Amino acid sequence: MRVGFLGLGVMGQPMAINLARAGTPLIVWNRTAARAEPLRAAGADVAATPAEVLARADVTFLMLAHETATDEVLGRGTPGFAACVEGCTLVHMGTTSPEYSRELGADVLAAGGRYAEAPVSGSRVPAQEGRLVAMLAGDEATAAAVRPLLAPMCHETFDCGPVPNALLMKLSVNLFLITLVTGLGEAFHFAERQGLDRKLFLDVLDAGPMASGVSRMKAPKLLTGDFSVQAAVQDVLMNNQLIAGAARRAGLASPLLDVCHALFGEAVSQGHGGADMIAVLRAIEARTDAGARSDDGRDASPGSGSALARDAVRALHPQP
Repeated sequence: MRVGFLGLGVMGQPMAINLARAGTPLIVWNRTAARAEPLRAAGADVAATPAEVLARADVTFLMLAHETATDEVLGRGTPGFAACVEGCTLVHMGTTSPEYSRELGADVLAAGGRYAEAPVSGSRVPAQEGRLVAMLAGDEATAAAVRPLLAPMCHETFDCGPVPNALLMKLSVNLFLITLVTGLGEAFHFAERQGLDRKLFLDVLDAGPMASGVSRMKAPKLLTGDFSVQAAVQDVLMNNQLIAGAARRAGLASPLLDVCHALFGEAVSQGHGGADMIAVLRAIEARTDAGARSDDGRDASPGSGSALARDAVRALHPQP
């Protein structure tokens, strides 16, 4: 079976490399052509256009940045879309709204193609190691055809039923991830500002029941201040917005997510959008520092980090 891969970003490139190294007949494309060179070296064919990938591949994985990029790459909404996807199986692996995936799938089916979702849980390092977790959704025949192709990229694949259940599952998992990493950053900040040995704090955490694969991956970054990207702050903010949107449409409360949404938004506005998600620590630090300036009477403007911190303190300790 000939396999196509569109999108060779932070996640897509190592995923596609694992496919190529497993001997999968692979043809790839990326908007920035230089990102495809490691795939060429791994034995994949490099296409000049997305249409070439779709024409040559039986199954094409889409690992694109967002909904707009996906539509542009597929030519969705143009006369050429149907001709490109007819007879193709498209597997949407990126993170978008469930509603978008449902509509994209309907358009692909109407054009004579097949469609499945297979979003993944994991960041750059698990992608490099082929240790991602896939959530697969689609009709039974399409899912069965796609499942074995995921093996070089994912050590486990879970069947989630019809589209868009895989994306709803991914958003559920990401809600936990976002709140978990934010909590780790805040705990580290608390220990550091209390004057504790930072490494000792992380060692105690690692020895106890709260330790996890996530904490062990992020702890060295906290200790060294190396926030090179595994999952970028700006991408986490986008995920946060998708989850919040799905929660609102379902009438669900998301109090922890709402706090994280504010913090990741602040981290982006402070210039940390391209850093790893643990750089949410910088937004927490900024709130503390702004609160200290507020206490000195230097910065208490409404909506500032210090004002937010001040209001939180007042809520916890109301004045008589």
